[in-house]
Parts: sequence; C-alpha cells; structure tokens
Amino acid sequence: MKKLLILIIKFYRRFLSPLKKAFYHILSPELGENIGCRFYPTCSQYAIEAIEKYGVFKGSFMALRRILRCNPFNNGGYDPVK
Repeated sequence: MKKLLILIIKFYRRFLSPLKKAFYHILSPELGENIGCRFYPTCSQYAIEAIEKYGVFKGSFMALRRILRCNPFNNGGYDPVK
C-alpha cells in the first residue's frame, strides 16, 4: 500500500504538476512564472518522506495537514518531516 501511494504521488509530480503551472501561465503569464510551492520541501516531497517514515495512515494524515496549511494566509518556509 505504501509503495502504491508513493507511486501515485510521483506520478502527480511528473505529469500533473507541470500541467498546473502551464495552466496558470495561460491564464496570466506573470502569475505562471511565480507559481510554486510556498514550503520547502514541497508538499509532494513532504508526503513521500512522511509516508516512508511514519507509514500510510499517519504519513497521509501529516501530508493532508500540510496541504491544508498551503493557503494565502500562511507564509510557508522550511518545514521538514519531524
């Protein structure tokens, strides 16, 4: 189950994430250049690390919490898996 979930996240990073940036670039070229993750490591990398370290359930919960924090009211920054 863990390997399948990580494979899905890697598929998202490889194929779907670049489409998001291209879509924003079509809507607004200046916005498309500035689009990116507000956290380091990125949310997808954080999810992979959390799932590898804590397992499917706790790692997925941690990743979901991280994604919910990704909003305009949060500055982001360095947030490693602890």
